[in-house]
Amino acid sequence: MRNRSTSNQNDVAFRKSNQRLAPFRPTEEVDQAYSLYPAFPVPSEMVKYGFEAIAGQVASHHAVRIDGFVGVFWEDFREKLKEALSRINIEATWIDVALAQNSPSEIESIIKPFLGGDDPLFGTRYIGELIDFFDASRLAAMIPDGNATVTILYGCGSALVEWEGPLFYVDLPKNELQYRSRAGNVLNLGSDSCASPKEQYKRFYFVDWPILNRHKATLINQVDWFVDRQRPDEPTFISGPILRDALDRMSTNVFRVRPWFEAGPWGGQWLKERINQLPREEPNYAWSFELITPENGIAFYDGRHQLELSFDWLMYHNSREVLGESASRFGFDFPIRFDFLDTFDGGNLSVQCHPRQEYIQEHFGESFTQDETYYLVDCKPGSEVYLGFQEDIDPDKFRAELEQSYRNSTPVDVKKFVNTVPARQHELLLIPNGTIHCSGADILVLEISATPYIFTFKMYDWLRLGLDGVPRPLNIERAFENLNFERRGDEALRQLISRPKVIAEGGDWRVVHLPTHKEHFYDVHRYEFETEIVGETDGSPHALMLVEGSTVMVETQNGMTQRFNFIETFVVPAAADSYKLINLGKSPAKVIKAFIKAADPL
Repeated sequence: MRNRSTSNQNDVAFRKSNQRLAPFRPTEEVDQAYSLYPAFPVPSEMVKYGFEAIAGQVASHHAVRIDGFVGVFWEDFREKLKEALSRINIEATWIDVALAQNSPSEIESIIKPFLGGDDPLFGTRYIGELIDFFDASRLAAMIPDGNATVTILYGCGSALVEWEGPLFYVDLPKNELQYRSRAGNVLNLGSDSCASPKEQYKRFYFVDWPILNRHKATLINQVDWFVDRQRPDEPTFISGPILRDALDRMSTNVFRVRPWFEAGPWGGQWLKERINQLPREEPNYAWSFELITPENGIAFYDGRHQLELSFDWLMYHNSREVLGESASRFGFDFPIRFDFLDTFDGGNLSVQCHPRQEYIQEHFGESFTQDETYYLVDCKPGSEVYLGFQEDIDPDKFRAELEQSYRNSTPVDVKKFVNTVPARQHELLLIPNGTIHCSGADILVLEISATPYIFTFKMYDWLRLGLDGVPRPLNIERAFENLNFERRGDEALRQLISRPKVIAEGGDWRVVHLPTHKEHFYDVHRYEFETEIVGETDGSPHALMLVEGSTVMVETQNGMTQRFNFIETFVVPAAADSYKLINLGKSPAKVIKAFIKAADPL
């Protein structure tokens, strides 16, 4: 069984989401308004559109390979390209690379040790290669038909076969993959049955994405055409040389990834009320994935058409320019994450913690752990954050009450065990691994964090159901294997509330240092200025957001200028060296900046 097809991109049956498909031709946007579809400029007429244009690139070649990502509707793609080729009198021979795959049962046996058994959420990152899923002899037997005008090899893994001729790569944004999964329209790589969306996501995260990302890293300089197929009837594509040139420019200037949004059981209304482009149908927006690079895309715009590809391509082509001095440490991983947690008129997050460094490496195969901070962009009077333990915490009693609550659905008086602090706008709260925490209601949190993002051990979820009507899984045992009970009482407050300090200032500007915990590998500054201020990357990428004011212009020393509006996240790569922020608003601007701490001298 292959991924199902769709005959109409506007037929919501192929995806389950209230979120709009990213348009191939963006509509006009209001100045000073948050943009859902930011894009990096490429020369005019460089983003091609439609199956007829793809057919035109295929027609003159004897052999073509079309590789791509999991979740692509391959049979639908083949049918539409076949129709376009027939209109120019080209009859192609098609070979499905999946015919060379090992059986689903063989693949299942290979990946089973990485799927975490009965654990509903967690597994371990697969360490093998895409070739593990294929029979080498069957791949070798896939050769072009000497009698055909053109032979097309298609499907995930087609580039494993060495043919003379162009290589296409069909990409799919990971949010769209998840919407298709929720509609029951995709399969995991090498599977012949459709699992539940949660089961599929676990396998995507721990097996499919790592294996396909490693494959993509080998292809970055080989792909002749990159195709965006999130709109089944309206593909856009760009040539390899033009895309790689755009990545080079992106890695030395400034860019913004394409954000996406999710509702949740505790979600709020702040984002919904202020971002007019967001669909009104959602009950709330709990998360905004502003800069979670394993799942974000980067878009390119030629003035007419837009194309989106996964963020991974930038790192495979330009990781050293993006990461600077930390490239050898983080490899292809962009290590800093920005996301919003919106609880305005919503509820508390779950009471939770994140794994210690050794634990995440041993149990999940991650190279670094989920150390977090909460930057409080906005909050209502009286709101609070749960952070650290009460001075008299009794771990055994706390665990007993949590487990009783889980068994009997009885409430827990969390404040008997967990400390709370008042929420104050523009304050930074520190959440190194092992720290018990949760945001309370009526706060907009900018979560500045290390990139790992799914390893949340929930201990208590306030007895509520998820949006699907099912309780969300708790991880009490894992949490107690990682909790730091030394972070309690006054010591917790001393360790976990950042103490701002002005470290530089001029006539109408200053730089405020918001120190992070010693366990955080990243640090945080805030630029406060009325007219303009200059930033130096000093060998680290900068992740930035305008958290007060309306609009800023970013000028890089390489000659690029881009505007960014309130609560938009943008990145200045290390190789940009320096940049200027110009306040275009009428009131003073505040821009938060996260960056990688300098390595300790030997």
